[in-house]
Amino acid sequence: MATYAKQKSGRWRAQVRRKGHELSETFLLRQDAEAWARRVECEIDNGKTPTLRNIIGIKTFGGLIDLHLEDMKEVGKQIGRSKAFSMTLLKRELGEIRYENLDRERIIQFGRARAKDGAGPPTLSIDIGYIRTILSHAAAIHGLPTTTEHVDLARIALSRLGLVGKGKERDRRPTEDEIAALLKYFASGGRTCFPMGRIISFAIATAMRQEEICRVTWADLSPRMRTLVIRDRKDPKEKKGNDQTIPLLSVSGFDAWKLVEAQRLSGDGNHQRIFPYNGKSVGTAFRRACVELGIEDLHFHDFRHEGTSRLFEAGFEIPQVALVTGHKDWKMLKRYTHLKPQHLHIIAKSLPAQTPTNYDWDEHFNDSQISKAN
Repeated sequence: MATYAKQKSGRWRAQVRRKGHELSETFLLRQDAEAWARRVECEIDNGKTPTLRNIIGIKTFGGLIDLHLEDMKEVGKQIGRSKAFSMTLLKRELGEIRYENLDRERIIQFGRARAKDGAGPPTLSIDIGYIRTILSHAAAIHGLPTTTEHVDLARIALSRLGLVGKGKERDRRPTEDEIAALLKYFASGGRTCFPMGRIISFAIATAMRQEEICRVTWADLSPRMRTLVIRDRKDPKEKKGNDQTIPLLSVSGFDAWKLVEAQRLSGDGNHQRIFPYNGKSVGTAFRRACVELGIEDLHFHDFRHEGTSRLFEAGFEIPQVALVTGHKDWKMLKRYTHLKPQHLHIIAKSLPAQTPTNYDWDEHFNDSQISKAN
């Protein structure tokens, strides 16, 4: 039996205690409180999870998106830029549809339209994944009658059509000639007002991302230990507080510590940040240089790939490389081990010398032939 109490504000508080459930809500009118209590009691008696007041009016998929975002905000989970973009797109394209009508056919239709607009298989896969996340969140957290079965079937269909899938692992590495051409280009001016050559060299020496390079500060630098702290480093699970201390090495053909010292001696070394430049401007300058030099299909992020690969070529093991790159899943590092064949000679020279065997292979061969003949 529900109980009702009028508060000093004049509002009515309804409380339901039934079969182990205890819920309460506040309403402006008593009749609204009574209606809510009757519905909750009916849901409990029918073995259903009681629906909270804040989701009673949610009927559309767009409402589920808003509910998901509100819940993430309530628990302190920030929405990243890419996820926010996807949520806005999903709300625009599917938000007006009642969530019970978001079936397999409608999701496939959405997938075809996205692919027609230029979305590749990895991008569309992320969109479909978010649709599933929103529906499963509504069911698991709020007990709404949503299902992910249609999403799973639509994913299978879109996969068969080649519209959903994983992206190809990029293994592009800049050649020595390309790196030399870029450094020469920027050394001669290169239409930039910041040291792009130093930034590229630092990217290879540290395997750092473009935005990380433009974000680190002098306060994050330890001259005594020759280490650098990268704040809030990119990670699939941890968006904030994922700080990592990396060593500034000189094994990749570029000396990270000397590059920092050169930056300190330059006029830009008086800023709070070590490389006080706009990351987007860095990317623009790099792309413009590639066009003018005729370098095709090279991204700035490929320097992170190059730096990681050079650490392996220097003889470091996966756990050691991870201390520099920040990879927590060591399996992800396997895609960076595109070693150049000639570097195996360098690694071989650093290995302990092996004692030559005195085994007589000619004698073994002759004995084997004799045994076969017999």
